[in-house]
Amino acid sequence: MISSENPSRIPIKNIYYMLAYAWNHPQEKDFISVFGEDENDLVNLLSKVLLIKVKALIKKGFYKEYIQTRDESGIIRGKILFKESMETFSYRRGKLHILEDEMTHNILHNQIIKTTLYHLSKLDLLEKGHKEEITKTLPYFGGISLVKVSSRLFKEINLHRNNQHYQFLLSICQFIWENSLMHEGEAEQHFQDYSREHQKLAKLFEDFVKNFYRKEIRGSKAKSESLYWPAEGEETESLPKMTTDISLEYDERKYIIDTKFYKDIFTAHWEKETVRSAHLYQLFAYLKNEEYYSHRKACGVLLYPEVHKKVDLKYRMHGFEVRVCTVDLNGDWKSIHDRLLHIVDEKD
Repeated sequence: MISSENPSRIPIKNIYYMLAYAWNHPQEKDFISVFGEDENDLVNLLSKVLLIKVKALIKKGFYKEYIQTRDESGIIRGKILFKESMETFSYRRGKLHILEDEMTHNILHNQIIKTTLYHLSKLDLLEKGHKEEITKTLPYFGGISLVKVSSRLFKEINLHRNNQHYQFLLSICQFIWENSLMHEGEAEQHFQDYSREHQKLAKLFEDFVKNFYRKEIRGSKAKSESLYWPAEGEETESLPKMTTDISLEYDERKYIIDTKFYKDIFTAHWEKETVRSAHLYQLFAYLKNEEYYSHRKACGVLLYPEVHKKVDLKYRMHGFEVRVCTVDLNGDWKSIHDRLLHIVDEKD
């Protein structure tokens, strides 16, 4: 996966579809089919989705957890903290320090959602209708604290079977925070135009394709995979690492897919267009090293977003099947879906 300097602009709805797969929630991809037209920007679309999902959460009820609270009380409940009680002489006032487990919805999951809604309501580019909906929704979060959000905070969230319905909501919140400039004390707040962030789109393209195949091809395995050089020497650790974008296995076949987010697939040489040599060399290295260890020949795919024209080149090199092709990320979702499946169709 490598980023281009000027990739094509992708419709906002298609970015949402890609995010749904990248976040491992492909069932959410059809959620916005109820929207009549494409949103002008991603933050308004995600805010709309977030509001609808939050309303469903409110109807279901906020998830609660036990948290430990410390208090000085004359009523004995929970665990008595004798050391603290002796050091502060609280017993002389007829009170003891206690540690108590309290069931509450004022937990990190709900705090992040409330804080995200609150900051979105202050965002200049958010549509008036969304701001009004947020204003109506925030009172339901009474008793839930605002928090200072950071990337580290999202790592502290504990998701499990009983609260897994929060995962998609929190993925939206994390995306909004990581792609926004919402700092206290700033006069203006801006949302980065993700559709023009080439490096981020390149990573999204890779994660989307990987999870698409994992979910849409029953019985398949799709993952990034580390390959090793069959080298001998004193400092083999100095050799560059080989990590595939996507290693796809199904029906006793294996595909090594390298996603390349480039505007131009070809380079010009003596007025003749040729496939980028560095991309082809990289893919061939993956295929040869995979063959060395597994004793089988995988199929190689260089996959690009379609910009100027559809490309579908097929070769056989040293016994390897190699394909250089494109997928039109500007097209309708069904055509993207069918195209990706067609690329790895062994009958093709």
